[in-house]
Amino acid sequence: MTGQQRVVVIGAGVVGAAVADELTARGWTDVTVLDQGPLWAAGGSSSHAPGLVFQANGSKTMTEFATYTVEKLRSLDLDGEPCFLQVGGLEVATTPERLEDLHRRHGWLASWGVHSTVLSTAECLEHYPILDEGQVLGGLLIPTDGLAKAVRAIEAQGRRAIDRGARFVAECEVLAVNTKDGAVTGVSTSLGDFAADIVLCCAGIWGQKVAAMVGMTLPLTPLAHQLAWTGPVPALAGQVAEAVRPILRHQDQDLYYRDNYDQLIVGYYGHDPMPVDVSDIATHFRDGVMPSVLEFTPDDFAPAWQESRKLIPALDEADITEGFNGLFSFTTDGFPLIGESSQVKGFWVAEAVWVTHSAGVARAVAEWLVEGQSSYDVHECDVNRFEAHQLAPDYVMARDCQNFVEVYDIMHPLQPMADPRPLRTSPFYTRHLELGGQMLEASGWERPQWLAANAGLLEGRHIPTPNDWAARYWSPIVGAEAQATRETVALYDMTALKRLEVRGPGSTEFLQRVSTGNVDKSIGAVTYCLLLDERGRIRSDVTVARLGPQHYQVGANGNLDLDWFQRHLPEDGSALVSDITGGTCCLGLWGPHARDVLQPLTSADVSNAAFKYFRAQQLYVGMVPVTAMRLSYVGELGWELYTTADMGSKLWHTLWDAGQEHGIFAAGRGAFTSLRLEKGYRSFGADMTPDHTPAEAGLEFAVRMDKGDFIGKSALEGLASRSPTKRLACLTVDDSRGVVMGKEPVFAGDDVVGYVTSAAYGYTAGIGIAYAWLPAELAIPGKSVEIGYFADRVKATVSEEPIVDPSMSRLRS
Repeated sequence: MTGQQRVVVIGAGVVGAAVADELTARGWTDVTVLDQGPLWAAGGSSSHAPGLVFQANGSKTMTEFATYTVEKLRSLDLDGEPCFLQVGGLEVATTPERLEDLHRRHGWLASWGVHSTVLSTAECLEHYPILDEGQVLGGLLIPTDGLAKAVRAIEAQGRRAIDRGARFVAECEVLAVNTKDGAVTGVSTSLGDFAADIVLCCAGIWGQKVAAMVGMTLPLTPLAHQLAWTGPVPALAGQVAEAVRPILRHQDQDLYYRDNYDQLIVGYYGHDPMPVDVSDIATHFRDGVMPSVLEFTPDDFAPAWQESRKLIPALDEADITEGFNGLFSFTTDGFPLIGESSQVKGFWVAEAVWVTHSAGVARAVAEWLVEGQSSYDVHECDVNRFEAHQLAPDYVMARDCQNFVEVYDIMHPLQPMADPRPLRTSPFYTRHLELGGQMLEASGWERPQWLAANAGLLEGRHIPTPNDWAARYWSPIVGAEAQATRETVALYDMTALKRLEVRGPGSTEFLQRVSTGNVDKSIGAVTYCLLLDERGRIRSDVTVARLGPQHYQVGANGNLDLDWFQRHLPEDGSALVSDITGGTCCLGLWGPHARDVLQPLTSADVSNAAFKYFRAQQLYVGMVPVTAMRLSYVGELGWELYTTADMGSKLWHTLWDAGQEHGIFAAGRGAFTSLRLEKGYRSFGADMTPDHTPAEAGLEFAVRMDKGDFIGKSALEGLASRSPTKRLACLTVDDSRGVVMGKEPVFAGDDVVGYVTSAAYGYTAGIGIAYAWLPAELAIPGKSVEIGYFADRVKATVSEEPIVDPSMSRLRS
């Protein structure tokens, strides 16, 4: 956006106040913050939050949000009183499994640039002497963690914003968000109307109610979470400082603790989920009780107190003197909800944000509003990331409650949600089950990781067994499927790939504008492209197939690509985009015998001369009308075969029957990932994100600077004279037990120099593969590095890529 905008922020909690501070610091001073409660403890979650700020997170972005929050709050004070108590954070393990996971979390922190140390039992007691030595096996210390004084931080940031020209209005309930011609014009409140160009909803647990005023569904649920105060603990007698020990997490029992002078505050997630409908949440204080505070339920807390006394025996001499069930917002995937409504221009949200990430999220939103994009990678948090089924009230309730249950659980990166399932099934789902498919889930889609019917493929093969963590959601059949794909022919269900259709007389001009590739080619051409933001950073990668003069099919990554396209459609209606995923399906027919299976089934010539690599044709496979694209993400000869969902079963059986003489089999995602990495194919969201440029990611070939203007081109021109300082590099690991999973730190000597993005064992190459971001001077074939994997170091070597078929002869045969 450009120029000064009138902004109304709904909610004066820790997010709303921080946004006002960040906006006014960037010169947007026409900012009005409204809250239905009093200033500065208005009665939402911020007003009662215990304030623990732990930076450890598997998401780089979430850790960066927390780190900025720590840095900012440390710099603030209110009338000389600090807004952050940097006492450190300690996570303790009481089981061997948790101790292993603390090493993994230590690796995350190292990857994201936050110092931490794994401690022995004795070292844990040095930092927290009242722990029971017999209970604790070890711990993870993050020295820069601490306690946010949330209400102080709200007032300190609010005062700064006011000094720059913002205004805060208390006891002002928003009754309506006003719109005209699909854009916000302001809000109506109990104190009158406020005009606005932008309305930003930071209403927290009331967010659903405010969003509904513009017809927007927010997939969040307010859930009650127990907090309790002990009376004086004799072992802490005489403590005059509010906090001297680290904030403490006992995740094995869903507990956390913080000092409160000579008492402790105890938080508990181990009780059953207690969801609250937003319509049942009060809007004002009642008898001095804030709306976000519900009555304490002692019976639910009883197990927490029992486990607390085991961990901290000094609590045997104390009692719980008070407590409450406090409301916080949970989302279906554990990430905040940030961004602009896809339906109402100017209506923005910053929701489901805890104190931990508050200042970081506020900065991201302010940058996004003022500069048009954020310096953070916010794709995981973008409110428009959800598929339609993920907005269904029953789905939101089920997933939000499950996320509450799992908040401290040890989660494997491949672990699927347990319920609700199945949700989205391709026409091949039943056949996968018949073949013993071990099903995992992605965006609601059921997909086989491997298929038990392929156990016979193991005969005569040696498939190395990975380490215990990597061996979860794994079978040696994965390796057999991968090897057999390169030997015979396999069917891969690719239905979960997002498919968009672009039509209209302006479709070519539109796609030329939003993508980096030249799509203005002959009918049947397929082009690999990137979608960039104005900074020249990667938003996504797509394949664009020209099926007609005004007709394209786009293979995309998810709903954010659809949202991006819709926001950039020409105003004259000359191009239209639609999501055709649900009504279509796709099989990847891949392997050296793919042509042997396909040619007898169609009158079309599918020889290499007639049907070249990266071309598309519409043809019949038996009785099935198919859009065939000669693409392969496993690096073998073959086609992606698209048809309508009603013809999917017929397509499967037609190919299956014809393929029997060629050894056809169905393969799963485990094999797919291994084969993808052997070919060096990138995956958006893991290998590259909006943190990266095409040159850094090794994708310059997808950018046609010699075509007309496109989003991000001017930024790339400005970067052309500079060599990348970091690059995505291929690492190989000789030890099959050293297979890593992603997000691990990479070391050069004792220094952390990067992190792993994607990893798998390459079963046809016979070597472990990991892609990682490294400094450019280290991303040179032959360089030696080490990967931090739990408590171990795995030796790795930077290698040339792709590892398999660098000449592309197999693909082009």
